[in-house]
Amino acid sequence: DIGDIIRGKDLYRGDKEKKEKLELKLKSFFKNIYDDLIKDQGKKDAAIKHYFDRKENFYRLREDWWTANRATVWKAITCSKELKGNNYFRATCAGEERTKGYCRCGDDEPGNEKPNIDPPTYFDYVPQFLR
Repeated sequence: DIGDIIRGKDLYRGDKEKKEKLELKLKSFFKNIYDDLIKDQGKKDAAIKHYFDRKENFYRLREDWWTANRATVWKAITCSKELKGNNYFRATCAGEERTKGYCRCGDDEPGNEKPNIDPPTYFDYVPQFLR
């Protein structure tokens, strides 16, 4: 699950070398975000207090970033033109209604967002081994 990977909670036990490489890349990304936060004098003290991590894993920052961005990540994955026609996701909403080409149900359309209509993004709160 992407949320688990970003937050450093992925249980994948496959290729250890690839997993370590990905984790190093994520640490680098979140180090850059942290460095940008502490450059802003208005946010520096609060950012250091809240996000400083001696080991530079930045788990708290990663958690907050995921909370702030998971809906956008979900739409990028499920609704991008590059992935249109992807068979991973169902082409139907609840009941018999079909999605309208943007993997959205009801009257929800790009640029005319309707709350609580898009597919749920709360699965990252369920422990990975239970999904």
